[in-house]
Amino acid sequence: EVQLVESGGGLVQAGGSLRLSCAASGFTFDDYAIGWFRQAPGKEREGVSYIRTDDRVTSYAPSVRGRFTIRSDNTKNTVYLQMNSLKPEDTAVYYCAAADARSWYGVSVAQYDYEYWGQGTQVTVSS
Repeated sequence: EVQLVESGGGLVQAGGSLRLSCAASGFTFDDYAIGWFRQAPGKEREGVSYIRTDDRVTSYAPSVRGRFTIRSDNTKNTVYLQMNSLKPEDTAVYYCAAADARSWYGVSVAQYDYEYWGQGTQVTVSS
């Protein structure tokens, strides 16, 4: 059974940092890409950051580039999202998702490419 479990969310003041974790099981981790997505109240879900776990190719949304860093620890089947310089507009439920990336060139930022999803973790940034 495929499982993605997010953790690390919480309440932080603007300018602060959080590190989210996405622990994966039930599939061959090295064959997959992991994406982080978020959904704020009243808004559509949007992509944040993505990584191929085989060659560590990454991609970031413009709104988080330079503040967020994604990395993969293949020994632990876990992807981390380090979030620095947080802003109130980063407040959202953050989801990780997995996609079989063996046929990809690069990493996909399209939500419909990601077939497995976690339950999400809440991040709240106060001003």
